[in-house]
Amino acid sequence: MTTAASSPPLEPFVLADHPVLDMLNTLAALDGAPLEFWRSDEDVQAWLERTGWEPPTAHFARGELLQAALTLREAVRGLVEQRKAGGQGSPDVLNRFLAAPSHLRLDWPASGEPRLEKVRASATAEQYLAPLAEAAAQLLVDGDFNLVRECEHPDCVLWFYDRTKSHRRRWCSMALCGNRHKVAEFRKRKQQ
Repeated sequence: MTTAASSPPLEPFVLADHPVLDMLNTLAALDGAPLEFWRSDEDVQAWLERTGWEPPTAHFARGELLQAALTLREAVRGLVEQRKAGGQGSPDVLNRFLAAPSHLRLDWPASGEPRLEKVRASATAEQYLAPLAEAAAQLLVDGDFNLVRECEHPDCVLWFYDRTKSHRRRWCSMALCGNRHKVAEFRKRKQQ
């Protein structure tokens, strides 16, 4: 995604217009080499907070959250790729994350309207990531996979959900890959 002349991004890209696809984009490419944004539990926690997943604070053995997040991400990546290709994937790993016990609780503050909250167990890292797993399952079932796309730039591996009015989005970001493509095309025309 980034040229050798530029420095690597400090945070994962949040440009997919879908939180599950943003999760897939925590593994990007830099000059053709994989760029892993999740290298520690803290990286995963920071991404969860940055993208609006506000799970309860939990403490796990060092590396447990990272390992669970990487496992979930790669399982979902495989399922998204299979669904996009019209194939069938095994949901076993995703189902393991979805098996977290939960229940509904009515919250009715004195000064507000009643609302339902889903209360989940979060004793394990897999249970902690269950809301993200639920969003992934929802995408796989209800998402319009004509609009789930990979960036068309040959060096980019980022995914996005095309929510544009015309549904003609081609790039993860116009500022990143779209502009690089236009510059390359301009140079090609100039050389001819």
